[in-house]
Amino acid sequence: MQPQPSSSDRSAPAPATEPHRLRFPQLDREIVAEPGETIFQSARRSGLRIVGACGGRGACGTCTVQIMDGQVQDGDGRLMGPRPAREGQEARGRWVRACQVRPRADCTIEVEPRSLAPVVRAEAEAQSHEKLVLDPAVACVDLSVPAATLEDPLSDADRLLRAAGRPWTALDIAAARQLPPMLRSADWTLNVRLHGQEAIGIAPAGAPLLGLAVDLGTTNVAGFLIDLRTGTRLASLGIENPQTSWGADVISRINHAMRDAASAEHLRTAAAAAINAIAHDLAQAVGASAADIVDVAVCGNTAMHHLLAGLPVRQLGRAPFVAALREAMDVKARDLGLSVCPGAYVHLAPNVGGFVGGDHVSALLATEPTWSSLATALVVDIGTNTEISLIRRGEIVTASCPSGPALEGGHIACGMRAAEGAVERVAVKDGRLTLAVIGGGKPVGICGSGVIDTVAALREAGELGDAGRLAAGHPDVAEIRGQCAAVLAKDVYFTQHDIRAVQLAKSAIRTGMELLLKDMHLAESELDRVILAGAFGAYIDVRSAIAIGLLPDLPREKFEQVGNAAGLGIRQMLAARGARVRAAEIASSCRYVELSTRTEFQKTFMHNIGFKRARVS
Repeated sequence: MQPQPSSSDRSAPAPATEPHRLRFPQLDREIVAEPGETIFQSARRSGLRIVGACGGRGACGTCTVQIMDGQVQDGDGRLMGPRPAREGQEARGRWVRACQVRPRADCTIEVEPRSLAPVVRAEAEAQSHEKLVLDPAVACVDLSVPAATLEDPLSDADRLLRAAGRPWTALDIAAARQLPPMLRSADWTLNVRLHGQEAIGIAPAGAPLLGLAVDLGTTNVAGFLIDLRTGTRLASLGIENPQTSWGADVISRINHAMRDAASAEHLRTAAAAAINAIAHDLAQAVGASAADIVDVAVCGNTAMHHLLAGLPVRQLGRAPFVAALREAMDVKARDLGLSVCPGAYVHLAPNVGGFVGGDHVSALLATEPTWSSLATALVVDIGTNTEISLIRRGEIVTASCPSGPALEGGHIACGMRAAEGAVERVAVKDGRLTLAVIGGGKPVGICGSGVIDTVAALREAGELGDAGRLAAGHPDVAEIRGQCAAVLAKDVYFTQHDIRAVQLAKSAIRTGMELLLKDMHLAESELDRVILAGAFGAYIDVRSAIAIGLLPDLPREKFEQVGNAAGLGIRQMLAARGARVRAAEIASSCRYVELSTRTEFQKTFMHNIGFKRARVS
C-alpha cells in the first residue's frame, strides 16, 4: 500500500473529476462515488445504509466510518488515509464522518457495527390470530361468461357486466388491459374486484383477496397483510424508513424536500419503495403476489403523509405549520408509485393539525375502548415526533412535541436501533451499572429503552446531578474524545452531550403534557390513565421514565403500555369502512393546540429541563 499523506497535510488539491470505487467488505458491496460526492451521499444514492441522524449536515457524528484503505479529503482540503503503521504494528483504519469527506481514490470502508445490526423491534408486532371486524371497501365476485361468438359479439367488458347481473359504473384502465387475455387464458372464468361501483381489477377465480395496512413512521415502517375475506391478519413486517438517509427527524426531511422538486421526489419515492418492499415480501410469505393486494390503508404523521402523497411541505415546516389538507384521501395506488393491484386505491388516514397526523388518529381509534370509558386519559405516542391527546369526558385536545430522535437512540454517541447488540436495560447493582443486551451478546450500542434506563441508573448511582451534569471521578465516568462520559461497556458509552439531548427531548414531552392539562384545568393526579402507544412506549421501563421526569409521578397501575396502537388502528380502517368513518369523526373532534408559540412554553420547558426527584411506586 502506498504511504498516505498525514491528516496535517493542508494542501488543497483540485476537486475530483473522476468517480472512485468504494468497497464495503462487511456488506459484500461495492459502489461508485461520483465526483464531488461525500461517502454519505454516495451510500445514500446507492441504497447502502450509513446512519445519519442529521441528514448529512455534519451536526450529529452518527455517520462515522473507518477508512481501511484509500484516501479521502475533508472540507478543509486535508487528505487522509489509514493511520500509518507504528513499529511492530500494522496500519490502522482512520475514523471519519462519512458526510464530511470525499473520496480521492478507491477506498475500502468499514461501517460501525451498530449501523449494520438488523432491527428486531420495528413496530410490526400484532396479536397472533388477530381477527378484525370485517366490512372492507373492496369486494369480489367469481364470474363465468359464455365465450364470444359471431352471433354474440358483445365486448369483453359488457359480457362481464351481463354475467354479474349488477352494473358497475367504471372499469379501471389497467383492468381493461388485462381483461381480454385473462378471459381467454382462464376459460372465460374470472374474479372481479370491486371498489364501490368501480371494477378495479381482475384475477383468476379463487385468487386471494388481500389488503395491506401500513404505519409509515418517521423511523420505521410497519406493514400488516390482511385477508379481506376473513379479516385475519396473515403476516406482518417492519423495516427502517429509508427516508432516514435524509435525516432522522421530520424537519431535516422537510428542509431537504424544500430544496427543489427532485429532492422532494427522492423522499416520496423512498417512502413508496419501502411500502413496495413490504408488500412484495408479505405477499411472497403467504404464497401470493403483490397484485393480489387490492386495498391499502396508510397512516403517518402529517409530514410523512405529505411526503408520500407528493404534497407541498414548505408551509408545514414554518409557523403556523399548516397542512395542505386534513381530510382522509383515497388515491390510486399507481399514482403513489405502489406496485399492488394496478387499479387499487390507497386510503390515507385523516390528519388533525400541525404535525399530528393519521398515525395518532389511528392510535386514538384503536385505544377508544379504553379512554372512552374513563373520565380523563392521556394518550401519548413517544417518538421522533411525539403526539399527545388529553381526553376528558369525550373532549379531546391534541398537540405534538418536537422531541427529536434521542429517545429512540438517534443523536446519541453510541445510539442505535433496537437491534442485536443494543443495550436495552440498565440497572444499578452494588453501586455499579449492569446491562441487558438484545440477543444476549456483546453490547455494540444503546437503543431507546436503554437510553431512558441509562439516565435513570446514572441518577440512582449518584453519577448524574439534578442539573444533568455527570460527576467526574466516579468509577463509571471517564473522559472520552474530549468530553465526560459514563462508560457502559467497551466502546459503548453515554456522553454529557447525550444527556443534554435526553433533557431536551424529555422536557419537550413533559411540557406538552403539562400545558394540555393546564388548558383543561386538570392536575396530573386527576388522570385516570396514561396510555403509552408505539413500540418505544411498549418497551420503556415506566419506572425509569418517571424517575427522570419524562412521565408524570403517578402510581404504576395508572399506566398502560399498548404497543403499536397506530398499527392496530390502521388495520381496523383497512378491514372496515365504519372504522374509516369513525377515524374521520375522531380527527375532526380533536382540538389541535400549537404549543411552541405559547408564551408559557419556554418557561415550562426550562422548568422541566432538570431531573426532578420523583417517587416511583
